[in-house]
Amino acid sequence: MSAPLSTDLRSKYNVRSMPVRKDDEVQVVRGTYKGREGKVVQVYRKKWVIHIERITREKVNGSTVNVGINTSKVVITKLRLDKDRKSLLDRKAKGRAAADKDKGTKLTAEDIMQSVD
Repeated sequence: MSAPLSTDLRSKYNVRSMPVRKDDEVQVVRGTYKGREGKVVQVYRKKWVIHIERITREKVNGSTVNVGINTSKVVITKLRLDKDRKSLLDRKAKGRAAADKDKGTKLTAEDIMQSVD
């Protein structure tokens, strides 16, 4: 369950999105809770939602429960980095750099015609 990174993190790590983990800080960008920020309390993989600190609803009996938010509706603002996550960022950034390098080398019509002959 991945979510896009904020523009600051995107430019820093050269990566567009990352899987959401507990203790990441996110900001809701769509829906009723738009603009609210908080730390991820739980990643509920069975229902494909995440639970965020301070985004709760009060039940009829008075208890409070976390509201499930889809990961496509949030932006990661702060990553909790460990060695596995750092290696993932490095790997994704290296792949992105290689793709950008290849992107600039377009073949012209003359090159294609020479390879056909």
